[in-house]
Amino acid sequence: MSLDIKTNMEQMSKDYPHESFSALISDHIKDIKHTNTSEQQNFPRTKAIIQSLLDKSKEINSVVHFEEVGTVQHIGNGVANISGLSQAAIDELVEFRNDTRGLILNLHTTSLDVILLGNEEGIQGGSLVTHQINKLKIPVGIDLIGRIINALGEPIDDGPDINSLDFRFIERPAPDITHRSPVNTPLQTGSKIIDALFPIGKGQRELIVGDRQTGKTTLALDAIINQRGKNVKCVYVSIGQKKSSLSLVNDVLRKNKAFDYTIVISAAPDDPPAQKYLAPFTGMTVAEFFLDQGDDVLIIFDDLTKHADAYRELSLLLRRPPGREAYPGDIFYLHSRLLERACKLSDNQGGGSITAIPIIAMQQGNISAYIPTNLISICDGQIVLDKEKFNKGFKPAVNIGISVSRVGSAAQTEVIRGLANTLKLELSQFEEVEKFTRFGTELDESTTQMIKRGRRLQQILTQTIHRSYSLSEQVLLLFAANRGYLDSVKINDLKKYERDLLTWSRNNKPDVLEIIKIEKVFTPEIEKQITDLLDSFSSYWEKGDDTNE
Repeated sequence: MSLDIKTNMEQMSKDYPHESFSALISDHIKDIKHTNTSEQQNFPRTKAIIQSLLDKSKEINSVVHFEEVGTVQHIGNGVANISGLSQAAIDELVEFRNDTRGLILNLHTTSLDVILLGNEEGIQGGSLVTHQINKLKIPVGIDLIGRIINALGEPIDDGPDINSLDFRFIERPAPDITHRSPVNTPLQTGSKIIDALFPIGKGQRELIVGDRQTGKTTLALDAIINQRGKNVKCVYVSIGQKKSSLSLVNDVLRKNKAFDYTIVISAAPDDPPAQKYLAPFTGMTVAEFFLDQGDDVLIIFDDLTKHADAYRELSLLLRRPPGREAYPGDIFYLHSRLLERACKLSDNQGGGSITAIPIIAMQQGNISAYIPTNLISICDGQIVLDKEKFNKGFKPAVNIGISVSRVGSAAQTEVIRGLANTLKLELSQFEEVEKFTRFGTELDESTTQMIKRGRRLQQILTQTIHRSYSLSEQVLLLFAANRGYLDSVKINDLKKYERDLLTWSRNNKPDVLEIIKIEKVFTPEIEKQITDLLDSFSSYWEKGDDTNE
């Protein structure tokens, strides 16, 4: 009887093949083996067993999975060439046998080029690759606030895992022009010279450009710090920055409690080139989550020079032909499709905004280089930092002559606009005329007065590192400069005058500062109150009295 059962089982497995069939047979044999002696005397017939197995097999649903497989031809420096995968498209993902993912960037007739998003250890020529069909997604959401993540959205700080319920594609078309609204709402940076002369509006793209070590990152961090309590989310993208530099940035943000509303995205120099290439797009995707919630977002790209270098490195490895200054011809498209996603949406679309401040480094003040000119043409203005001014101690070292905000006063608070409308012209004229004083040229009285006033304006617009000025404080200082209250103050005493004025005002006239903050317009009433405040302080200053009135 046992031999007959075995023979019939073998015949049945040939007639009814199934991946789970052996499991069914095994279960029935176990049932038979565990029967007691009395049940063994009434051993079931072979046909009954076969019929029982057939009935159970009908309950199983068969599923067939098809997987497109390619082969690695060669690999190195974070780039792999793969044959096969005829159905793959650009920006889709592949997966290697060591679980590393790759992003398709080039398509050839019989092969494709992939940049690796992880470690290439264990991958070699002949290794199999599978096509994932879908495109790269990253986690987004409010859980990211206060965290440090890499270009793939993975946490790299000491915090817990990120349990995001929302994933978004890293590439996304820019919002339609019909979905946008004009940039007309100011975004206060806390920097006197920026808010007064080169105002930035919510939804604007304002470039910061300068030589190395001229305070570019400091200016951007001050803008982030100044958003505390203003309901603006911030995203800081570090591209190719040293880990020590990123650590200093994180310390500044923590010290000023900016991590309560800030997300940091880091692509370190020792990360694969693909992560440095993807980091800005990851930052923009994270920012777009808050944009779609109707929030205002400030995003800093520090810096796009290293991003361009990473893309050039990848392009050379992918054998793309180099163009001007060895950069590939599509690098303009790379940055334009990134920065065009920054905008201010109309009220019908939620009214949110993304303000982008990209940073790039010049070499020896060469603003006409390829990458700076590309980004200047993409952005709505540029803030140019001057190394000579920086070395002289004028910080922020903004070159007033070639810096510009194309949005201009449309995105400026009205009370500041009324005080700063002639300020840029006066400073530009001062900088031109001051050059003649180096040659000992005799100057007439009006020119001497212009230089005297210009030096005071220049001094009052400088500020210490990470010291943000509120709207009320800026108005008070600009009013004092415009109305001649600083003309009698020695240049060396201007910083002390500024500190004493702000301290005295907070202690003695807090209602005036509060009115400026609330009203944000320059009315005759507010003008009279500010004049009375400055007159009272001038009497206090001249007496040199250390007691409050």
